[in-house]
Amino acid sequence: MSKLKITLLLLSAVSLFSCNTTTTTEVAQEGQDTIQVDSIPVEIKPKELFMGIDVENLDVEHGVIPNGKTLSDILSAYNVNGATIHQLAECSKSTFDVRKIRSGNNYHILLTRDSLPTLAHFIYEINQTEYLTCSFADSICVKKEQKELTRVKRKVSGEIESSLWNSVVAQNVPFELALELSNIYAWNIDFFSLQKGDKYDVVYTEVRCDSNFVRIDSIECAIFNHCGTDFHAIPFTQNGRRDFFDYEGKSLRKAFLKAPLSYSRISSHFTHKRFHPVLKYYRPHHGVDYAAPTGTPVHTIGDGKVIFKGYTKGGGHTVKIQHNSTYTTCYMHLSKYGKISVGSIVKQGEVIGYVGSTGLSTGPHLDFRVYQNGSPINPLKMKSPPVEPVNPELIDSFNCVRDSVLKILTRR
Repeated sequence: MSKLKITLLLLSAVSLFSCNTTTTTEVAQEGQDTIQVDSIPVEIKPKELFMGIDVENLDVEHGVIPNGKTLSDILSAYNVNGATIHQLAECSKSTFDVRKIRSGNNYHILLTRDSLPTLAHFIYEINQTEYLTCSFADSICVKKEQKELTRVKRKVSGEIESSLWNSVVAQNVPFELALELSNIYAWNIDFFSLQKGDKYDVVYTEVRCDSNFVRIDSIECAIFNHCGTDFHAIPFTQNGRRDFFDYEGKSLRKAFLKAPLSYSRISSHFTHKRFHPVLKYYRPHHGVDYAAPTGTPVHTIGDGKVIFKGYTKGGGHTVKIQHNSTYTTCYMHLSKYGKISVGSIVKQGEVIGYVGSTGLSTGPHLDFRVYQNGSPINPLKMKSPPVEPVNPELIDSFNCVRDSVLKILTRR
């Protein structure tokens, strides 16, 4: 056998143990042409990782923080002494206060496979997406890390039987979608007056971690058919702000929200003659009562100034907000106030109080009233002009975005 042939065989044998992919080795001897030899691929087993740690030579135990147990209680069971635990607490101060570990959260113990196993790593899951890794080697190392997040785009179509909330949950979709839709359409649809047969189509992106839902990242587009009318929600960015617009490019935001609180029911409507449940006689009720649990946040329906904050015999804890020279709103029977005072400037959606049952009341609810030029009007029939439409010079760009997202939304 020639020397060249023997050399080539040896080189192939070396490559057999040094590569895990097919490579080409060039071999040349002086005065001869280059000869190419393909090495034989060898599969190398990838490292076995758990939350970023190589556990090929480690045993992993899983647990849940029991009620009343501390980090010291857990680590002591693995022969970690008090001095080391104290050092760990000191090292982690700038990262996470280990005294605040919560019962019910997951933790993981990574042990060496020695004749006397010792603790190599302790991992505590702070929440759904963050975890703390405490490594015990020559010195203690503490790191706060983020789990890998994925984004998934979903399309949902539904029909109202009783409420948007029930419709969304019945489809095994996160209830947060109902909150997002109610926020987007807050100025256009009264979600306390949805009709059976109302329909919606929405495309949204949700964030997942370990295949579990974390949050809704964004609404890509939506159509809500209420009482036979389509309400489009098309996202578009102008002046550095992402907002939602209707089919023609008019903003879905208006001067006032449709309702001052979320997910309750109307227990009494605006009327000039209502039998008062406490006084036991008929008198006008120039507002809308929203029955809701005590403590439910109450939001101002528009920008304005607080002109009254105090207790009245009939209305209990009450807040009045002047929005402009025409409109004033009133919020009654509050259990407590938000962080406001007379003269405060409040922004639309800001919490100004919480549902209660103060004053003349038989149960927790909000008595919400609207005054136009000093006279009470029915809040449910109040109309509000749109604001900030798409800029004329951007309308062509908006139309392209609209047509593109609606193709996805209406595709069956």
